[in-house]
Amino acid sequence: MLVSGPLLTPDHALSRAVVRTVPDAVTERLSDLGNVPVAVPVLVLAMAYAARRGRAPAAGAAGLAMALVPALVIPFKEWTARPGPLEPWAAGYFPSGHTATAAVAYLGAALLLRPYTRRAWPTVAALVLTGATAVGLILRGWHWPLDVLASLLMCTPLLLGVAWADRHGRSGRVRKGRPGRSAQPPK
Repeated sequence: MLVSGPLLTPDHALSRAVVRTVPDAVTERLSDLGNVPVAVPVLVLAMAYAARRGRAPAAGAAGLAMALVPALVIPFKEWTARPGPLEPWAAGYFPSGHTATAAVAYLGAALLLRPYTRRAWPTVAALVLTGATAVGLILRGWHWPLDVLASLLMCTPLLLGVAWADRHGRSGRVRKGRPGRSAQPPK
């Protein structure tokens, strides 16, 4: 059980300062952005679009990243048995599964959509949705700030794997041409 350490004091202090400072109706809806039925369909649609456009390896990597979320989060929850901010009798709050789901779903979708737009809106939308989920979980008191931060850090390698698969595509070479096509040598 995680019950001591230098980061827990500021974690608890921040949580006490912000929990329930926003109405529960708002924070619950923000938190719901990390629910599987909300976040995963966004990723599935982006995966289908990318695969249809010839980027099946990247789409597959995004799907694998999402499948690995519970494989990473659940063992840590079991191992740490950290109680929640508002439910000290309950355990399994570290790391946040909702934050991990939101990060991989929304940021993974943004990575898959990035080649099809010259604008930053997919990335900005993904960051806003992931951040809104994290903030909602903290403000509602369902997670400590460190629970959320840990989830974001755990998901970073998964998202880097999606980016790597996208860059290397089917041939194992870095693609420099248009999305969905391998780089062609000059003739």
